[in-house]
Amino acid sequence: MGEWRVIYVARFDDAVYVLHAFQKKTQKTRKEDIELAARRYRQIGG
Repeated sequence: MGEWRVIYVARFDDAVYVLHAFQKKTQKTRKEDIELAARRYRQIGG
């Protein structure tokens, strides 16, 4: 099965936004996963 990670932001009063969810296969988080979450955060006004 493996482990899953979720990157989310709960900074806004009206919602919790899940920016990205992915299955972990190593200890290190891939740069692509971090960049995707960052792009999505900017899209919601972060």
